[in-house]
Amino acid sequence: MNRIDEDKEFIPVRVAILTVSDTRGLSEDRSGDTLVQRVEAAGHLLADRKIIRDERDEIAAQLRAWCEDEAVDVVISTGGTGLTGRDVTVEAHRDVYEKEIDAFGTVFTMVSMQKIGTSAVQSRATGGVANGTYLFALPGSTGACKDAWDEILKYQLDYRHRPCNFVEIMPRLDEHMRRK
Repeated sequence: MNRIDEDKEFIPVRVAILTVSDTRGLSEDRSGDTLVQRVEAAGHLLADRKIIRDERDEIAAQLRAWCEDEAVDVVISTGGTGLTGRDVTVEAHRDVYEKEIDAFGTVFTMVSMQKIGTSAVQSRATGGVANGTYLFALPGSTGACKDAWDEILKYQLDYRHRPCNFVEIMPRLDEHMRRK
């Protein structure tokens, strides 16, 4: 449901896109392209984009690097969220999270159910926060990336969305790390 308060000013966030794949390069990365297009069309800034192999330690290292980078507010990864042995993106994300956004996966499943029925149970989409940075792991299909952006992230990353959104609480995500 679109609840945009037009009286508020839009605040762009800086988004890094990570594609997890053993086989794709930039020229074949349709899901990454889809996310980049949607991020930029919404008025946000592409902070960085990378493709990395399905290796848990490498994925986690890249997530941590972006969490340490003040030029990155949000990381969206695509790929590696399924059930096969090489699907380790969710585990890598959880290695990095300070807090998991449990409802993200639930809402993503609800959105997916409307599109692909019970096949939605095979996705392990997840979201979390680390070092004041939002992290989201999406499936590798372009449809899943469209659904996650169009139905969830587009609104939660818009400061004008009511009754609440991720952007308005960004300044407080790392308050536990500040000196009292």
